[in-house]
Amino acid sequence: MIYRIAETTSTNDDAKRPEYRHGDIVWAERQTAGRGQRGHSWTSPEGENLTFTLVLEPRFLPVGEQFLLSEAVTLALTDTFADFGVDARIKWTNDIYVGDKKLVGILIEHSYSGQTLARTIAGIGINVNQTAFDPALPNPVSMALATGRMFDRREVLDTFHARCMERYAQLEQGAKEALQEEYRRRMYRLGELHPFRGPDGTLVEAAIEGVRPSGELLLRHTDGTRHAYLFREIEFVIAGK
Repeated sequence: MIYRIAETTSTNDDAKRPEYRHGDIVWAERQTAGRGQRGHSWTSPEGENLTFTLVLEPRFLPVGEQFLLSEAVTLALTDTFADFGVDARIKWTNDIYVGDKKLVGILIEHSYSGQTLARTIAGIGINVNQTAFDPALPNPVSMALATGRMFDRREVLDTFHARCMERYAQLEQGAKEALQEEYRRRMYRLGELHPFRGPDGTLVEAAIEGVRPSGELLLRHTDGTRHAYLFREIEFVIAGK
C-alpha cells in the first residue's frame, strides 16, 4: 500500500510506526527534516521529485548479510530507471548515478531480532522532474535532465514498488549469488582505475572488483593487491563533487 501525505518531518521517522507493515510506502510531498547518508539533510522542491520510505520485514535474513537487502533495493531502482529509458548505475554503498551525477539518495535503517533482521526502512529520494538545482549541490541530475522529458511521479513510484517486491522475492527465495552478481555488474566505475580517498585524505588509485555480502567494497590497487573497505573507510573522488 502507498500512503501519500502532504508534509512530515521525515518519512523514515513515520515509517517506524507500527501501523505501517511489510511492503508499505510512505510518500511525502514535503519533508521538513529529511535525512541522507553521513548525517546530511535531504531537501526537494514540492511536486517535482519523489521522497518516500519503503517498509520491509526481512526476518529470514541473517544480520551479517544485511547488505544483500541494500543490493535488492538498489537493483530495483536501476530496474525501474531502465523501464523509463534511464541508464543508471549503483554507486557503493547505495547511491544511484547517471554518468558522474547523482540521481538517487538512499538511507537504509535496520532493526534486529536476535541473529536476523526484524524490520528495515529504506528512505529514498529520487530526482524526477527537477531541472534547476541549488548550485551548492555538487553533482545532481534528474530523470528529466537525463532524458529530456517529464515523468508521472506516481507511475515511477508504482513501478519501483513492483520491481522492489520482485527483487525482495528473489532474495527471500535464496537467489543470493545471482543478486550479488547482478549488483556487481551494475556498479558505478566497475573495473575502471580511479582515485579514492582514505579517512586521512590519502589518495590511492584502484579499480572496483565487487562487494562482499557483508558490504565491504573490494578494490584492486595498482600494486596488484586487493583490499576490502567498510563504509567510511574509503571515498570516491569525483570531479565537481
